[in-house]
Amino acid sequence: MSELYDVIIIGGGAGGMSAGVYAARGKMKTLIIEEKRKAGGQAATTDEVENYPGILSATGPELMDAFRAHCDKFGVEFTKGIVNKIDVADDGYLKTLTTTKGEVFQAKSIIIATGASPLILGVPGENEFRGKGVSYCATCDADFFEELDIVVVGSGNTAVEESLFLTKFVNKITMIVRRDHGILAADRTAQEQAFANDKINFVWNSVLDEITGDELVNGVNVKNIKTGEISHIESDGVFMFVGTVPKTDFIKGQVDLNSHGYIVTNDKQETNIPGIYAVGDVTEKFLRQVVTAAGDGAVAAVAADRYIEEEDNWRKAVVDFDGTALVAFWAPQNQDSIDVINQLETHNKGQAGKNVVTIDIFKNQKIAKQFNVSEIPVVIRFDAGQEAKRVNVKDLNELETLY
Repeated sequence: MSELYDVIIIGGGAGGMSAGVYAARGKMKTLIIEEKRKAGGQAATTDEVENYPGILSATGPELMDAFRAHCDKFGVEFTKGIVNKIDVADDGYLKTLTTTKGEVFQAKSIIIATGASPLILGVPGENEFRGKGVSYCATCDADFFEELDIVVVGSGNTAVEESLFLTKFVNKITMIVRRDHGILAADRTAQEQAFANDKINFVWNSVLDEITGDELVNGVNVKNIKTGEISHIESDGVFMFVGTVPKTDFIKGQVDLNSHGYIVTNDKQETNIPGIYAVGDVTEKFLRQVVTAAGDGAVAAVAADRYIEEEDNWRKAVVDFDGTALVAFWAPQNQDSIDVINQLETHNKGQAGKNVVTIDIFKNQKIAKQFNVSEIPVVIRFDAGQEAKRVNVKDLNELETLY
């Protein structure tokens, strides 16, 4: 069993390392578990990055090396491994992670940054020319193909939308479509836009058979699924938009996923499990880029820090306190709740073995929800960490029943 970490981040891509920087800089004991020998995620496989603010030009590996150096500066720990199990303690606070090698780590909070992989067709040449003419991201790489001819594989909404974006840069697009003539997998509006664009041509009833080239892509071989005929199309690049696969198998049945397997989060990157967050491409989101993943990581790290602070304070003042804790649920705009706190503090001032604890129901919604507090003022008395009495205060005199 490892030592206890404040936060363990699963995945060392842009989102994970951004979270690492923010967490460690906030004095949280931080560990990143990365499955590959070198951190960086999908961004590390991109030849050139020109759309990360403040970085005019860098290769993907160079940018991710800078992220790693930033993590090292603040003392983020790294280890290689693949997490295949997360166990949450009965009280919801301690999280235990187990890797495929049987290593066990413990943390107060977890940030899932495992990413999503492009769906790989596995055709000859696809892996060989990845980053050398084969791309999975139009926003990342469109300007490298300015005034050139390219091929797009796929016909769903993503393929069509990305193709329309690519027409702003390229000379011509040939879309390879498995379906019959005139039928795309995209919705009607997207189809109409694609058919109306003079730069987009279609090869129907066909699949990609091979990507050809020397040092860079120079064409593709396409197979007609009805006749079996193979034809060659000259092309300077191939964009693959046949889908992505989120890396969420290890967390299925625990965190909420959408219908495509991506993790559902709120604006604090929180999942449905308190203390577990998710960032970057593994989440349900509009745009998957290095900059958006980095932003997610920053938000999650700060949210995790606040969560730990609240939980540690709650445990010290209530759960692990041997005496009596009077917990007042309040809100700054509710004068009655403020009056309750003032009376509690006046009555119990200087009394040994008694704590007065205040919980703002808007700032600490987790504890308010845990104890089913929706209206205020409410005071709960805890004796040695166990709830003993609850008063929904209508009159200050009712507080006498708590003493």
